[in-house]
Amino acid sequence: LQLVESGGGLMQPGGSLRLSCTMSSEFRFSAYVIGWFRQAPGKEREGVSCMNSDSSDIPYYTDSVKGRFAISRDNAKNTVYLQMDSLKPEDTADYYCAAEPFATARSVCTMNRPPGYWGQGTQVTVSL
Repeated sequence: LQLVESGGGLMQPGGSLRLSCTMSSEFRFSAYVIGWFRQAPGKEREGVSCMNSDSSDIPYYTDSVKGRFAISRDNAKNTVYLQMDSLKPEDTADYYCAAEPFATARSVCTMNRPPGYWGQGTQVTVSL
């Protein structure tokens, strides 16, 4: 299973970026919780947002991004998006896409059910 991220880059504070994560097509995308994690220099990796294909499972957001970030998924394209608005310097980090089957969004993002599959990461820098 491969996860390929794109969309990182340099943005000014207050700006927006959209990250994309595409899963290799031979896997049943709908069976997987897909999440975004980030790791800043000198800090632990944290779950930013995770989403299940089951609409009864509410997407998870870490507190610091609530109201600013939005996760969505396009099952036809095997792709999950993370729309990041009102970016802050503290959002600067390497962002990783991850996947775990047959789990809940919260369990994956809080690492109670650590994802078994990871992308290579994409860098996001928020700075003037």
